[in-house]
Amino acid sequence: MSKPADKPAANPAGKVFDRRLLGLILQQVKPYQGRFVLTGALVLFLSGIVWVRPALIRYALDGPMAVGDHQALLWVFLAVVALLFVEAAVQYWVTYLANWVAQSVSLDLRAQLFRHIAKFRLQFFDKTPVGTLVTRHVSDIDGIANVFSNGILNAIGDLLALIVVVVAMFVIEPRLAWMSLLPIPVLLIATRLFQQVIKKAFVDVRDQVARMNEFVQEHVTGMHIVQAFNRERKEAQAFRRLNEKHKAANIRSIWAFSVFFPLVELLSATSVALLLWLGMGDVIAEHVTLGVLLQFILYVFMLYRPIRQLADRFNVLQMGIVNSDRVFKLLHREEAVEDLGQTLPDPIRGEIVFENVWFAYTDEDWVLRDVSFRVAPGQSAAFVGETGAGKSTIINLLTRFYEPQRGRILIDGVPVQEWPLGALREHVAVVLQDVFLFSDTLRSNVTMYRKDFTDAQLQAAAEGIGAQDLVDQLPEGWDTEVRERGAMLSVGQRQLIAFLRAYVLKPEILVLDEATSSIDTESERMIQRATEHITQGRTSILVAHRLSTVRKADVICVLARGEIVETGTHASLLKAGGAYARLFEKQFSADGFTDT
Repeated sequence: MSKPADKPAANPAGKVFDRRLLGLILQQVKPYQGRFVLTGALVLFLSGIVWVRPALIRYALDGPMAVGDHQALLWVFLAVVALLFVEAAVQYWVTYLANWVAQSVSLDLRAQLFRHIAKFRLQFFDKTPVGTLVTRHVSDIDGIANVFSNGILNAIGDLLALIVVVVAMFVIEPRLAWMSLLPIPVLLIATRLFQQVIKKAFVDVRDQVARMNEFVQEHVTGMHIVQAFNRERKEAQAFRRLNEKHKAANIRSIWAFSVFFPLVELLSATSVALLLWLGMGDVIAEHVTLGVLLQFILYVFMLYRPIRQLADRFNVLQMGIVNSDRVFKLLHREEAVEDLGQTLPDPIRGEIVFENVWFAYTDEDWVLRDVSFRVAPGQSAAFVGETGAGKSTIINLLTRFYEPQRGRILIDGVPVQEWPLGALREHVAVVLQDVFLFSDTLRSNVTMYRKDFTDAQLQAAAEGIGAQDLVDQLPEGWDTEVRERGAMLSVGQRQLIAFLRAYVLKPEILVLDEATSSIDTESERMIQRATEHITQGRTSILVAHRLSTVRKADVICVLARGEIVETGTHASLLKAGGAYARLFEKQFSADGFTDT
């Protein structure tokens, strides 16, 4: 479904009703407008016949019951029963169709929102808590769906029912109608105040829900840190404080309901009392019949029920508008990496060139300063340096996760901005230090859900980098569920799977970002063998903290404070006695190793 054309209002929280946002919500129903219109027609039908049952009861009381015509009374009874069955059947289809449309809109919006943010720059995810995005995809879109399942059509139906009842009352007996409606102005004022109070309370509730989602997601993910530093009690207290704020926000909304609904009942009872006071006198004076009086009492109850329900429907609409503001703001946010490239070198050789590249994550706090280097096709280049020197940033720029503020990055002589983004990332495979595996099978994690890999290809790739033993050890081989983030695998095994995931793509350029920094010695040897195999015949970028992993690199670049301060081979850099030699001596003397 296409993105809504109009942008959402800037501050709907300050309005009781926002027409522009409601228009954006209604745009989402276009693919299902047939069922939506049918649902609306059925709602209008139900609202249009609300006057019939009280009219039948009046007829029965003043006619067949008054004269003792049991046959006619039976027919009236059967008519009332038939009408109830018709209303029940129509109500069933209204409920089913309204919820079908709501869930279809919900499905489309969630898919559209996920597709949209999946193209965002990593800077957006660096600044946005995961819990906030979870709230947008789940509860906020549920709030929009409620507009269709229990909001706008029902509100229109309630309003029509209200009009039908009022018209029927004035047609039958204007004096009784005016008497019945005396408390209505008070009710309208109370409803308006209720809407304003509940809108503010609902916004607060939704904000607190988002904060709780953020807290739970973050702390469940980092539970090992919470436990390692004995923070269970402190974090539980922090979560309790969040819960108390959430409780307070909900109580404010409950307070509004607890005042408004008894007031509706009180005003309803007042209308009935006024009606009885005036109507019984008219009945005694024979100005009206007892059937008319009973009909009016039933109409009074029908009159207040739509008014009370309208407040509920309006709350649903308000909450849907609050939710839609957040969702549509995210849908209209322009954070995607520009993908206008149409140039794809043929053949792809894998040459990488950085020309005077400057980059800062925030403002001009430069992480890279005037970085220039060239990696020839098939060559392996290693980047080493202290933490924060800018090593990983080079990889992020190469794959266009971020864009440099100055300078150019070229692959095979073509600026990376001129490459189609999908093709760029298909031909540049990355193995990261923090391996992320999805809660799915090993096969899906290796192929990344592509269907064009056969078991024979997977087995050949696994044997090539020494991962077949790992696959054979798993209970169901390639179809083993590795659980969330690969929890059933060790760190070294997850790293090997990451190598396999990159290797099956047969990329022209391979990037290894600190691929052995978090594993044991045995796993490191296994990864070293995999590295030697996977880098053969292709351009390789190695970002390393352990200098033992870069000795065989064709060229080593040493970074310090965002600048390349040395370039050369392992032997030449040791001989020069500069920054690399100091790093090497510091690391290997601490580990008890010597160069061989």
